[in-house]
Amino acid sequence: MREELQAVVEELKAMRDAGVSHVYLADGTLGDLRAAVSAAGAAADPESASAAAPPTPPRREPTPPSDGAREMVLPMGEGRAREPRKAAPKPARHGPSEPVPPPPAVDLPAGEAAERMAWLRKRVLECPVCNARVKPGKKVVFGVGPVEAEIFFCGEAPGAEEEVQGEPFVGPAGQLLTKIIGGMGLSRGEVYIGNIMNWRPEMPTSVGNRPPTAEEMAFCLPYLRAQVEVVAPKVIVALGKTAVDGLLGPDPKRKMGQVRGKWHEFAGIPLLPTFHPSYLLRNDTLRTKRMVWEDMMQVMERVGMPVSERQRSYFLTR
Repeated sequence: MREELQAVVEELKAMRDAGVSHVYLADGTLGDLRAAVSAAGAAADPESASAAAPPTPPRREPTPPSDGAREMVLPMGEGRAREPRKAAPKPARHGPSEPVPPPPAVDLPAGEAAERMAWLRKRVLECPVCNARVKPGKKVVFGVGPVEAEIFFCGEAPGAEEEVQGEPFVGPAGQLLTKIIGGMGLSRGEVYIGNIMNWRPEMPTSVGNRPPTAEEMAFCLPYLRAQVEVVAPKVIVALGKTAVDGLLGPDPKRKMGQVRGKWHEFAGIPLLPTFHPSYLLRNDTLRTKRMVWEDMMQVMERVGMPVSERQRSYFLTR
């Protein structure tokens, strides 16, 4: 019995250390505890057992706390109080550890498009603000693709794989984007792919992602705008709501389902929002695939690409 009581005591201490101050017990349970304590006392002092120990009450089934339960207050104990146990911190989903400075002024030099893009790439990769927010051993991410590309795919921010390779859309979502581009009859090397953000938004752990803050996107937007200026595409495809908010401006009332597939404009260039490839990975249905594919056919028609009957039949529900 002593071992059982000791186990109860240890459990109560652990609950107290965790911040629990009250435990609710049914009348029957209280009676059992009293009898157990009396029996333990009798075992420790046999001479006084017969006089001190009350008769053991019959065992009763515990009743629910709402039915006659009583409250037992746990004492905090004597001597130095223990520090309460602290729960393991959850990964914070917050902004950067330091305030993001105002957006930079980006004045592109004159010259050929390739030269201007090389200058811009160097500027971004050497940006002290971007580099200060990249974890040790990781990379700032700049856009990739030919400067004469007619289609500009724009995402929100690099993920874990992207900050390792220093290239946008190379993880699972990027592999799906490559397949979508292939379905359009193009190769990845024929389109331009970039992000609003040049660094992976800071997280306290190596796993997980968070959307960039408005301040983070505002800082990086001049770099993206400069890439758009150099490439001068016929169409921009905004991948996901965060990219849409970054390009069109934040709007708490904006719903992706409402703006998807409808034409907008950024820097004087037609912009079409569609779902992010990661959304397709989470919602792998014919319906969502068809919606994105209908957006891609709009893009193809806008840039003058032919759409075959076979392509028009992709992901049609049966």
